[in-house]
Amino acid sequence: MGVGLLCTSIRLQLAVLMAAGLGSAAGPDAQELVRRSVENNEKNWKAAPEYSFTESDVIVKGGQTTRRTYRVVMIDGSPYNQVLAENGEPLTGARAAAEQQKLQQETARRRAETPAARQRRIAAYQRERRQDHALMREMTKAFDFKLTGQESVNGHDCYVLVAEPRAGYRPINRDTRVLTGMRGKMWIDSREYQWVKVRAEVFRPVAFGLFIAHVQPGTEFTLEEGPVAQGIWLPVRFATKVRATVLLWSRNSTDDETYSNYHRDH
Repeated sequence: MGVGLLCTSIRLQLAVLMAAGLGSAAGPDAQELVRRSVENNEKNWKAAPEYSFTESDVIVKGGQTTRRTYRVVMIDGSPYNQVLAENGEPLTGARAAAEQQKLQQETARRRAETPAARQRRIAAYQRERRQDHALMREMTKAFDFKLTGQESVNGHDCYVLVAEPRAGYRPINRDTRVLTGMRGKMWIDSREYQWVKVRAEVFRPVAFGLFIAHVQPGTEFTLEEGPVAQGIWLPVRFATKVRATVLLWSRNSTDDETYSNYHRDH
């Protein structure tokens, strides 16, 4: 598996870690908290494709830092990223015009697709979403959660849960193997039962793929979410740090993404 695919898969697994493990929180109060938060997550997951938003990325890889801002817009059933800024500077002049022309061309291309081509494009997007959702369901078996108290986070009063790997859990495939070396913490809004913040880390090396790659301690992520509409919460920040070895080479990277300006597409 290539380094890019490795990092992408790790990120997907990290991103749904907490949502999955919540199903095993102990105690009657925790169980009700879990039930409500998972129910709300399902609603958020279904609503997400209805929204366009602005995404700003800061990526550090190989000693190089890349900063880029996009407008992420849904066009005929799948997203498109229009570049708005690079290295902290908004695009202007010919470059801005070129990106706007790309958006118009892509919109026209999609609207002129044959039914078969359109079906393939949308199916690929929906397949990726379904795979993430299926992975989340599998991970309900991988963690034990404990309700530890309440804290204020980002202006929200939150329940706090801590997650540890469940003894005896057997991964069903190579993608879920990384879960055996992870632990984390989650903050859930005490009024709306929505996820406010999630933090997870790899605390012991885990073989990945065909055992030529290892996810190392120091791999971690932070996810923060906030309200975008009545009853709907979506990500406002997702930061990851990946520490991995592939054969004899070390691969380190960080990615800090922020999301804003959500609005429902019509």
